Amino acid sequence: MSKENFKAKVESLQNKADYKQPLGFGICYADIGVLSNKVLQATYPVLNWGENFGSYAIFESLKQECEVLEDSESELVLGITEEFVIKALEEFAPFLAETQENPNAHKNVAVVLELQRALQEDRIYTENGDFRYRFCALYQDVQCKSVESAYMKLLALSLGKAPLRSLQLDGIFGLLSNVAWSGNVPFELEWLRENEIALKMRGEFPAIDFVDKFPRYLMQVIPQFDNIRLLDTAKTRFGAYLGKGGYTQMPGASYVNFNAGAMGACMNEGRISSSVVVGEGSDVGGGASILGVLSGGNSDPISIGKNCLLGVNSSTGISLGDGCIVDGGIAVLAGTIFKISEEEARKIAEINPNFEIKESGIYKGRDLSGKNGVHFRQDSKSGAMIAFRSNRKIELNSALH
Repeated sequence: MSKENFKAKVESLQNKADYKQPLGFGICYADIGVLSNKVLQATYPVLNWGENFGSYAIFESLKQECEVLEDSESELVLGITEEFVIKALEEFAPFLAETQENPNAHKNVAVVLELQRALQEDRIYTENGDFRYRFCALYQDVQCKSVESAYMKLLALSLGKAPLRSLQLDGIFGLLSNVAWSGNVPFELEWLRENEIALKMRGEFPAIDFVDKFPRYLMQVIPQFDNIRLLDTAKTRFGAYLGKGGYTQMPGASYVNFNAGAMGACMNEGRISSSVVVGEGSDVGGGASILGVLSGGNSDPISIGKNCLLGVNSSTGISLGDGCIVDGGIAVLAGTIFKISEEEARKIAEINPNFEIKESGIYKGRDLSGKNGVHFRQDSKSGAMIAFRSNRKIELNSALH
């Protein structure tokens, strides 16, 4: 087959009446539970998101060569067989030679070549006969039906292929198993309990790093930029996004949950909770906490603007615009009462046209949510919470980013 014939075949497949273009697709390596036969982790070497539809058309056309594990309007999961690998090699024949020379030339073809090696080395199936490799395609952004599609969405977020807070993640906790992680390998807790005596007597009991439903960011993602620094692998969960370079996360109290992160250069020594987005140039001080949406009744995702400073041990429960400051040790929540003088209120209104000046000078935190250039502070004499127009420019140390 020539490249021209390949292109013609792709076009014919895409012109079929039942062809569905996916949001994303890929082939993953599946860690399968020995006792449960459940997928404990799905690792995608290549994630196609809104791209490479020619490769998708070929893979989907080989559906009949696979075991169908999930087939619905929203997603497709196939267990990859020997027949699939053989047929895929035939279909991608025009690209095999150049991919062998340079795997990055055609990444989906490189995955097929790795499947060929797995077939040659008898690694296509697990010892229990389960499918070690799965093809997954996602058609609709609805609640996930499989672990494979859940991992695909989390990876899309971490790679920045899908914006934070743009994907439906409801129900994801129910899909993922709570497992013991040793390095990148998940172990079923029940399997460890059943085999504890034998494993420990043989000196084969795994070093358990943590127990969770989610792997850590660095277990699934290679930072896309050389100037992203993570000083503690435990501090970032898979599904977080770390911007387009310059992000620095210090050890200690720092943390980034899934579906949360920073949009660019940022210093983080605090907690960026689920669904929180931090703007470029902002500094999250030591122990500072930004409220998330997973628990506590907060349903309004928080955004922190560009060039903001959250002081040490502060708590922020409202969105901040650009250039805001939260002093250390205070809580800026939706119901917190702030006093703002008329003069400072007018200054705030100058850069926030939709800001309503109140005669009383009393504002709740929610009144200030999303406003630019606000400095939040507690008066050291009276103890009153006050706010005023920030006159301090926040700049990160460029040598650190």
